[in-house]
Amino acid sequence: MTSKIRRLMVILRDISLRRGPKLLLEGAEASLQNGEHIALIGANGSGKTSLLALLLGDLLADKGEIEGLYGLRIAHMAQEVAASEEAAGDFVLSGDKELADLLKSLRSLEREGDYSGAAALHPDIEARNGYDAERRVQLLLRGLGFEDEAYLRPVSSFSGGWRIRLNLARALMSPSDLLLLDEPTNHLDLDATLWLQRWLKRYAGTLLMISHDRDFIDATCARILQVEHQGLHSYKGGYSAFELQRAERLANQQANFEKQQRRIGEIEEFVRRFRYKATKARQAQSRLKELERMQKAAPAHVDSPFNFRFPAPSRSSDPLLSLNCADLGYGEDPVLRQVDLRLHPGSRIALLGRNGAGKSTLLKSLVGELPLRGGERILGEHCRIGYFDQQQLEALDLAASPLLHLQRLQPEAREQDILDYLGGFNFRGDNALQAVAPLSGGEKARLALALVAWQKPNLLILDEPTNHLDLDMCHALEIALQDYDGAVVLVSHDRHLLRNTVDELLLVHNQGVEPYADDLDGYASWLLANLATANPGDQVQGLSHEESEQKRATTAPNRREQRQQAAAQRQRLRPLQKKIESLEREMQGCEEALEDIRAELSDSSLYEAAPNDQLAALLRREGQSKQKLSQLEEAWLAAQDELDSLHSSGAG
Repeated sequence: MTSKIRRLMVILRDISLRRGPKLLLEGAEASLQNGEHIALIGANGSGKTSLLALLLGDLLADKGEIEGLYGLRIAHMAQEVAASEEAAGDFVLSGDKELADLLKSLRSLEREGDYSGAAALHPDIEARNGYDAERRVQLLLRGLGFEDEAYLRPVSSFSGGWRIRLNLARALMSPSDLLLLDEPTNHLDLDATLWLQRWLKRYAGTLLMISHDRDFIDATCARILQVEHQGLHSYKGGYSAFELQRAERLANQQANFEKQQRRIGEIEEFVRRFRYKATKARQAQSRLKELERMQKAAPAHVDSPFNFRFPAPSRSSDPLLSLNCADLGYGEDPVLRQVDLRLHPGSRIALLGRNGAGKSTLLKSLVGELPLRGGERILGEHCRIGYFDQQQLEALDLAASPLLHLQRLQPEAREQDILDYLGGFNFRGDNALQAVAPLSGGEKARLALALVAWQKPNLLILDEPTNHLDLDMCHALEIALQDYDGAVVLVSHDRHLLRNTVDELLLVHNQGVEPYADDLDGYASWLLANLATANPGDQVQGLSHEESEQKRATTAPNRREQRQQAAAQRQRLRPLQKKIESLEREMQGCEEALEDIRAELSDSSLYEAAPNDQLAALLRREGQSKQKLSQLEEAWLAAQDELDSLHSSGAG
């Protein structure tokens, strides 16, 4: 972004587009205003990526025209990159082709001793901020999670996910008026996602971005363009605003009314069951706010093709799984040391930590895929693990159908039961019976999740489960996890999913795993604030390497003191937490008693006799139970407030 952004307006008029037999767009119209940041959303296979290809000129519309593209500098993020021996730094720099060519020519002329020719290039290089190019490339790579040595490594030495990051860095390096990004956060962790979020907020050109990450959309985009029913529908605001606007529009459609009411009823029932069960005050409060929002936004998802649940586990153990003094890693030098972790039925844990800190190492060790370097892993007698990561997609049999995949896991299951189950993941009709090979990445991810759920695990271990999923499927996954009775350990860059499905945060850091005292928003704020003092920001602020290291040394926390403070804090909180748990049990018992009384009161024969001592006694018991429940609720809320105050004082 070294040269001036040009003003633009791109107009799509009466666009129709087919891919094979499928009609993606028909009579679609939209405009992209100068400087707008727009999120392009829609179901998998609806035509989002094809629309980006139209703007790039890689596809031609069957009908209609696009105005305003002539002369625009368009940058885009490629989804694949061929292995090559080109250095990663040079690959990213080549995003600014004119500058890369100038620097290449300069080096060539200087090698040949043609200093007069080299001098003639300097004004053009300076005009393009060329002498700062290497530093800008390094900042992009660091921000996206690469180590400093990655600059000189050949592209071929990186795995597929890291090559996608290189493509993203190359797109960001390219001077552009219009930036097209297709799922840019798919292969990023939370740290890199937040760094990219900050970068895009400062981008002065027009952004059109496909994303399934609603928090990321809300933070970077001010308009939604939805591909639906072969058309393009515009909504003002981020994804949260889109949900409410769409909910209002769909609420007026009588055909959806009954389904809306059922969905709202399900959410209200979930609120009732969940409200007093969380033991982490901060997570509980944020979840309750989200549930209130969900009630308003529920109709926005009534026409979602996804409706599935994680089946209730049949048996369980407590603890389900334990790590005792465990050293974890791949070689002689462990990545994580002396890890103590117990997973109980109902545990809902998210792992936080910078890229490379050891989150995936911990997950693979929990699953048993990675042998411990020391310590012990104890598996509960009835522990059944459901494990999902991106490798599960590669393990699918491309020649087999979704139906056959599930039949192999449970040959005795009725075919119709399997088909009904697959329908909840939107594998219906021929889609459930045809080979997996032609499925998109999102469809394969859905099938992999279906396979995990089908095995009725009581411990779900999920590593970036939302990669490749569309927003409706992400929403359905969120609902399914909220309703799941088993334990969950989750790694995700999707803050919305984390915020609404977990109750406990663990920080993987400095070769250890420890409870994180603040909430998820606090962690995100801390990361954003520290972008200015982490590797990329130190250099942006002009600090030398020595100054940066000195600053880190003087501001680095004392880990032993932190652990001691955390232990003291847990000691102070324990009595209050026990009181809250006791109140929750009493409230649950009181609610069950009220349900029994109301069931008796629903008997019509009770009202036929007069006078009726039984009826009077039931009504008296109902009133007493209501009063007791109200007192318990007040005590619970007071205890939660006190716990929150202790959390705040401990965090401060």
